[in-house]
Amino acid sequence: MKNKISLLLVMSMLLTLFVPSIASANEEEKTITILGTSDMHGRIFPWDYALDTEDSDAGYLKVASVVKEIRNNNKNVILVDAGDTNQDNSIELFQGKDKNPIVEVMNDIGYDAWTLGNHEFNFGLDVLDKAVKTSKATVLAGNIYKEDGQRAYDAYKIVEKDGVKVAIIGMITPNIPRWEASTPDHFEGLEFRNPVEETTKVMNELKGKADVFIGVFHMGLENEYSDFDGTRSIVEKNPELDAVVMGHAHSDVPGEKVGETIVVEPKRYGNRVSKIDLKLKKENGKWNIVERISENIDTKAYAVDKDLEAKYNYVHETSRNDANMVIGTVTDDFIKNTQVLPGIPKAQVEDTALIDFINKVQMHYSGADISAAAAFKSDMNLLKGDFKKKDVANIYKYPNTLMAVKVTGKQLKDYMEWSARYYNTYKDGDVTVSFNPEIRGYNYDMFSGVDYNIDISKPEGQRIIDLKFKGQPVTDNMTFTIAVNNYRFGNMVKDGYFKKEDKVFDSSLKYADGSIRTLIVKYVTENKEVVPTVDNNWKIVGADLNNPLKDEVYNLVKEGKISIPTSEDKRTPNVKSLNIYELQKQGLVKIDTKEEPKKEEIKKEEVKKEKTIKEEVKKEAVDKEQSYIVKKGDALYKIAKKFNMDWNKLADYNNLKNPNLIYPNQVIKIPVM
Repeated sequence: MKNKISLLLVMSMLLTLFVPSIASANEEEKTITILGTSDMHGRIFPWDYALDTEDSDAGYLKVASVVKEIRNNNKNVILVDAGDTNQDNSIELFQGKDKNPIVEVMNDIGYDAWTLGNHEFNFGLDVLDKAVKTSKATVLAGNIYKEDGQRAYDAYKIVEKDGVKVAIIGMITPNIPRWEASTPDHFEGLEFRNPVEETTKVMNELKGKADVFIGVFHMGLENEYSDFDGTRSIVEKNPELDAVVMGHAHSDVPGEKVGETIVVEPKRYGNRVSKIDLKLKKENGKWNIVERISENIDTKAYAVDKDLEAKYNYVHETSRNDANMVIGTVTDDFIKNTQVLPGIPKAQVEDTALIDFINKVQMHYSGADISAAAAFKSDMNLLKGDFKKKDVANIYKYPNTLMAVKVTGKQLKDYMEWSARYYNTYKDGDVTVSFNPEIRGYNYDMFSGVDYNIDISKPEGQRIIDLKFKGQPVTDNMTFTIAVNNYRFGNMVKDGYFKKEDKVFDSSLKYADGSIRTLIVKYVTENKEVVPTVDNNWKIVGADLNNPLKDEVYNLVKEGKISIPTSEDKRTPNVKSLNIYELQKQGLVKIDTKEEPKKEEIKKEEVKKEKTIKEEVKKEAVDKEQSYIVKKGDALYKIAKKFNMDWNKLADYNNLKNPNLIYPNQVIKIPVM
């Protein structure tokens, strides 16, 4: 009995010794969760006020529900935003007020850090300063400096979670002076430095102060204008970064590795919440990341946060009332069908009344000779009926201001050539016109005030032909004024197409709110009626799309059997032309084999045709028709083109049952026209 008691005592003592060490081991393993949003662009509610329709996977109210769910499962959560929060979706109605609803809702949700985006500078430093002062989240932008050489905003914030120190480093794209060139007071006294170098500087400052390093960068993965304004460039120079939440590009990046660094981007508007789980283990007194897991959580299935919905209902009601204010009448639909084919927007392949209308407004208020405007949305349109204020945001997506600049004929043509890069070069067999996947639609301008053609059979830089102003050919030494938005003006100055000192008009200096949207509202209010008119002053040439199989291909697209290709990020439509020869190789377009005659029938038919031709040649009464012997690679439409004929008529003349089926040595009769 004594032996049993002694054994139990020994076992009890051993357990007492081991239990604390087991608990201690468990405490040395942690999971830190980083949640990130970006490019919310004024969206609190899941609602698009430009269209006054629900947007089911958008808004801070949905983000709040995602964050709440994850915090309930893990106490070690850090919430960050990568910028472009305070612009768009009618949030401008509340700018400059004592309370900024975007900052308030971010405070309510409990953001730890917020990196500024380029659109935070759209409304001037006074508005931005109010937002920064009222933000409970630390506002980051480590590469912006004041004139005294000090940082204008914090470069980093250290958050401690369960004994782990996490450094959050914020950097912004340095291109604000480019985009805000027309309103230099919006960034007056600020210097935007190289974010690669500034991140390196911050990493050195943080040595020994943090266990984990997280970047929150308002810039896309790839470089935009230089070799230092993309996330990849920063990470490659600073591989000590453990993870990065990106913004700016509006891309859906659930997790991409750059070296060992995991990089995410949560699309835009609150469509996604990026989630990064960092599993850490403490070894020799140091926290090491043993696993990185990331995903982008789709917010569509989440309900809105009811408490926040009630609190911010005033934003929703004010925005909807403003959006539905009737300001005039539209006499007819501006574009009868917004698509050439499903996936090919009409507004970017032909002149339309809608682009002409925007250019008309721009020339009216700027007094310019010429105007340029882009189709910011592929489905933009004005429909017959009431013209409501919300319709302006539908046809002009951004709150740009209006500029006019003096240019020479050479500058004008160079600018137009820059724009015409948007089209892919035509290839034989193409039945559609397509767009360069490297160029966004908002960087393709269409011009009013001049007549011109775009020859897409020619290489970039040689496409603008027949350029005329008031019926006269444009020469290099002519001078004009051209109206553009401030974004385009800034880029054209930066890239050397325009000169800053040649600016002759700036709507932000003439009007209290000089946005092009406001000018459109003003124009419609003053004129009451808006009538769709199109002057057809430009067209695409150099592309023969009339292949005999064109209609068949178009029908396959309409039936959903062939899709129009889009860019990898889905932001640019129609990035590759549908080509007959490529579709045939893929087996998507075939000759109807049921109608293919047997070899014996072909030979018999050829003999019969040759005999008929010989007999007809002998008859002087016949119209002396020509004969053509089909060669390998011929197509009926090519033969018809050679003899300046319509291929349908040539098919009828030769009694061809299947005009797509001709074969070598076949004789085609060519009538005398």
